[in-house]
Amino acid sequence: MKNSYDIILRPIITEQSMEQSDIKKYSFEVAVDAGKAEIKRAVEEIFGVKVMKVSTLNVRGKEKRMGRYPAGSTKAWKKAVVRLTDDSKTIEFFEGMV
Repeated sequence: MKNSYDIILRPIITEQSMEQSDIKKYSFEVAVDAGKAEIKRAVEEIFGVKVMKVSTLNVRGKEKRMGRYPAGSTKAWKKAVVRLTDDSKTIEFFEGMV
């Protein structure tokens, strides 16, 4: 069985994700084989909040080149957008970023 910290790899901090933190939506990079139920349990356990909804999407790796040959690519990863309930507290990690 995986640890919660093995499922949630890192938070995603971009302009769009910071704007969504006002409506209690937070973005995370998660393990590729993690399901929505596992992600929900991990976020609730790590941050002590109530999760209402989890949306996931697979991000394909981009093709990159260094010089002429060979063409490589960045790694593919999985993104999760977590929506908290209205009565839940906010995640303190994201508060100082805005």
